[in-house]
This record gives sequence, C-alpha cells and structure tokens, in this order.
Amino acid sequence: MELKEKLALIEEALDTQEGALAPETVLDEVESWDSIAALSLIAMMDDNFGKTLSGSEIKALKTVGDILAHME
Repeated sequence: MELKEKLALIEEALDTQEGALAPETVLDEVESWDSIAALSLIAMMDDNFGKTLSGSEIKALKTVGDILAHME
C-alpha cells in the first residue's frame, strides 16, 4: 500500500479533510484527534492491517508518522 493510500485511511479515521495530514503532522495539533478518533484508528488498523493497538500504544502516538510506523 502506498503512502498516499495510508494517509487517506488515517484521514478518514480521524475525520479530517483529504490532504490535511502528512507524516510530520503532530496529532495534538489535529482538531479531531480525540478519544473517538482513537477508537476509529483502532478499528481501521484492525480492519485494514490486522493489527491491534493498545491504549498505551495510542497514548505514545505523537505524529502521523508514528501511526504509519504501526502500519508496516
């Protein structure tokens, strides 16, 4: 899966506009980054990558790049 496709999945999970996120985007600066977005992210990772994110892993996420690293 290409970076553009992965970013599109993250943008959908975080309910942001298309093209709004880049790997260096700081999650705390994303208006929609909240507990609901975290749950959407957990579901997206499970559905698309078969990976489970724990609460501690979610808390450790600082940038979109951190999310991308979990997609590998």
